[in-house]
Amino acid sequence: MIAEKNFKEWMSYENLTEEERKALEGLSEEEREEHFYQELSFGTAGLRGMLGVGTNRMNERVIARATLGLANTIASHGQEAMDKGVAIAWDVRIKSYEFMKIAAAVLASQGIQVHIFEGIRPTPMLSYAVRDLGTQAGIVITASHNPQAYNGYKVYWEEGSQILDDIADEISKEINALSYEKMDFGSFEEFKKQGKIHVIEKELEDRYYEKTVGMSVEEDVDKNISVVYTPLNGTGNEPVRKVLEMEGFTNIHVVPEQENPDGTFKTVGYPNPEDVKAFDYALEDAKELDADLILATDPDCDRVAIMGRVEKGNYYAFNGNQIGALMIYYILSRRHAKGDLPENGAMVKSIVTGELGTAIGKSYDVEMFSTLTGFKNICSLPNRWDETKEYEFIFGYEESIGYTYGDHVRDKDAVVSSMILIEMAAYYKKQGKSVYDVMEEIYEKYGFYKERLLSVVKEGMDGQKQIEEIMISLREEPIVEVDGLKVVKTLDYLEKQGDVGTSNVLEYHLEDGSRFSIRPSGTEPKIKLYIYSIDKVEEEADKKLEKIEAVATERFNRK
Repeated sequence: MIAEKNFKEWMSYENLTEEERKALEGLSEEEREEHFYQELSFGTAGLRGMLGVGTNRMNERVIARATLGLANTIASHGQEAMDKGVAIAWDVRIKSYEFMKIAAAVLASQGIQVHIFEGIRPTPMLSYAVRDLGTQAGIVITASHNPQAYNGYKVYWEEGSQILDDIADEISKEINALSYEKMDFGSFEEFKKQGKIHVIEKELEDRYYEKTVGMSVEEDVDKNISVVYTPLNGTGNEPVRKVLEMEGFTNIHVVPEQENPDGTFKTVGYPNPEDVKAFDYALEDAKELDADLILATDPDCDRVAIMGRVEKGNYYAFNGNQIGALMIYYILSRRHAKGDLPENGAMVKSIVTGELGTAIGKSYDVEMFSTLTGFKNICSLPNRWDETKEYEFIFGYEESIGYTYGDHVRDKDAVVSSMILIEMAAYYKKQGKSVYDVMEEIYEKYGFYKERLLSVVKEGMDGQKQIEEIMISLREEPIVEVDGLKVVKTLDYLEKQGDVGTSNVLEYHLEDGSRFSIRPSGTEPKIKLYIYSIDKVEEEADKKLEKIEAVATERFNRK
């Protein structure tokens, strides 16, 4: 009923374009239901969905309405907030440029100063721009690592980090009071001529690169390390190569088929470096070149993953927890050796990220804090510490291959992370070690912290209902043991757990120190299972992963 009502309302709009009318008329009854049964809501940090007409799709009307809601929110914070303005970036995806123009025109029409880049730029550069320009907010038009049929709209606040729930709620309230019908907000080009839409100067980007390269940890490295890099046809190509060039790395091979921007991602399909299939082209090149390291960034260049050579022709795909642990070990050990670690240094991870990084931090007297999933939460702590001076932020990360190092960016940053990862591999190469060797050393020193992530995709309205039913079932009939290991503690994050906040996550702690978490994704039609085992013997840690997966997935598949 809701879908049909929403569909008829859209069909009644007098300002429908011919393209919209044809798209609406071409929808089957089942498609109408999918396109209109709900409105896209602010998830992890804004909107994300499949492209198409309707309230449950990413399109010009949804973008205009969301941006007008943002504009009204900024206006409610006063004239100073409006004058500070909004910075906007966009990536390579289908419709990203068009959505940027609509967002910019809406803001300018409401008397809010807009700052845009000359072309596609990585997400971390937008975060930097918000901080450097002192804007009230920022927008990135991107669907990050989602398949090519998706696009999205991420919103940032004045600290340069993604909006938290308080601002998201303000924006949502403003959006919900608006119709989808109004679309005429004036000419993007005319606003540019009037200076209401300002193109960001190159000097800002230069400052970003200088600060990024300034985060280098070690100079005494093998600058001739052989690296194969794929930006997966996204925004990472120029910025990642630029910082590597500034650092003096010259032996960088970029995968030619995936070098240039392409929103169809025809060589990769699912442009997520977390999925080892995204490395297919790069792996082929690496084997031919006998490269030391393979590196991949996602389309908006906020996530990064690596594969390392084990022996000639054989490469190991590191998962997000391992990459985070490697970076922490490298940064802390080298800075400790130089006497450069702050006395009140701290790191931040998400609650579904493993504890190996915590153990490494403890050995260097660096405290680890946990937050809810998402970099909006991870960066909320360094934002607070900027004011209280209680801790000095060193590093933030989550298992889904997102990392940030330093204070110039308050979001996942695959530019600085790529630089650190290659520098790290180059440092260890000069010591006669591979990154794989170092990972083994870490396990021997701290114990075998093993992990497994399982994502079960459940598309559409029926899928959403199934995910809701799974979470209800788990709360009504709790998991109490796994193959003889008792669950000694269950945390339900729908109830407040200390300072962490609330979220639809269940976390189970077993008596041996292993744990697992179950949560619906905030940005994709998935329910996720995060498994973490620990043991002094690697084979035993691996067996525990299997046992936990079997128990949890049985609950996913119950009828």
